[in-house]
Amino acid sequence: MGHDHSRPTAAAPPRVRRVLIATVVPLFLVTLVAALVLWPRDTPSVGGGEDAPRYHGTVTRVVTEPCPPAPETPEGTTEGPCGTATVTVDTGPDAGQRVDTPLPAGPGAPSVEVGDEIVLVVLTDPADPTVSAYSIAAHQRGKPLIWLALAFAVAIVAFGRWRGLAALGGLAASFAILLTFVLPGISAGQAPLPVAVTGAALIMFVVLYLTHGVTAQTSVAVLGTLASLVLTGLLGSLATAFTHLTGYGSEDATTLSMFQADVDLHGLLLAGIIIGSLGVLDDVTVTQAATVTELAHANPGLTRLQLYRAATRVGRAHIASTVNTIVLAYAGASLPLLLLLTADTRGVSEIVTSEFLAQEIVRSIVATLGLIAAVPITTGLAALVTTAGRGGTPTRRLPRPAGERDEALAALSGPRAATGPTDSAPAPGRSADTDPTW
Repeated sequence: MGHDHSRPTAAAPPRVRRVLIATVVPLFLVTLVAALVLWPRDTPSVGGGEDAPRYHGTVTRVVTEPCPPAPETPEGTTEGPCGTATVTVDTGPDAGQRVDTPLPAGPGAPSVEVGDEIVLVVLTDPADPTVSAYSIAAHQRGKPLIWLALAFAVAIVAFGRWRGLAALGGLAASFAILLTFVLPGISAGQAPLPVAVTGAALIMFVVLYLTHGVTAQTSVAVLGTLASLVLTGLLGSLATAFTHLTGYGSEDATTLSMFQADVDLHGLLLAGIIIGSLGVLDDVTVTQAATVTELAHANPGLTRLQLYRAATRVGRAHIASTVNTIVLAYAGASLPLLLLLTADTRGVSEIVTSEFLAQEIVRSIVATLGLIAAVPITTGLAALVTTAGRGGTPTRRLPRPAGERDEALAALSGPRAATGPTDSAPAPGRSADTDPTW
């Protein structure tokens, strides 16, 4: 996450490092204490019923046939394909045997061909539990996903080298925190907002320092990200309360409430906003901190205010493109919902103010406001840290001593010493007869 700024930055003055350590370390310790307090200890199991046994198999033959006529019903008829597939069972008690299964049909049913590796489920007849049959549930996606993940990792390491390897480690740490702390904590009935803020802070500390190194520049990005995360959480709380959002704006949330009634869906909505904003926030904060550092390196004479203004101009351009990125990301994830809205016969105002679309609008607005706040916060901190060694005043060249200056002027105005034959022409305004150099 974030941009790659591989130029080694100059070490911050000792006083600045002490201030950063005294600020970042207590915040990290507070995050660890909060994680220990909120860590899930008794995660309840979801009572969704016993799943049907699943086994792997390979399709060896497909036989299609015309579908029998079905009576017309108000709900409509289910179109094919019709026929049977012969599958060699690869795992389970019937491994090595061939079984015939009906071709999957209906909305979302997988389309199978000879050679496909598929997942079989064993369905039991409710009227006679001793009678069971195999049915094709889905394709096996394990191997394709592994190959895609390997290509992803190789591309990142080949381009980013050690920094790319560190980025992969940060990505693994992010998923580990989400799967072991954030999701189990919310499932255990903890308040989603503090769990999400704590989890996002843990991810931020691990990913930023692992990817960008333990430097003053990274510490500035950490402080800017943490401040922006807290502000995003507060803005999200105010926005969801102001618009009276309940968190029941999607089918997934409604289904979750049926299986886990103690989950706070309103808090879950806020947690989703914070977790979703983190990835873009650290990109902005790392970029702003690096921009200030590079500007100060390129022109040490810039004052603290000049550094802030110049880096803020870069931040404005970055935010202008990032806002579009956020909106398109939410739109891409909600394309089925948007298509459903286009087919709705209600008025536009009624559709826009409905729960499921209003919460997407609130997500985009709150995330954008958090990003906008991250630019001045991080830029100001970076300008303070970068100029702390010189007190915020421009560095000036020290005048040369009078003796050295006179010697330099004499050397420039005196005759040039001959260094050997040359074919060069005399300088303009000089004559080869009067200037012994030429």
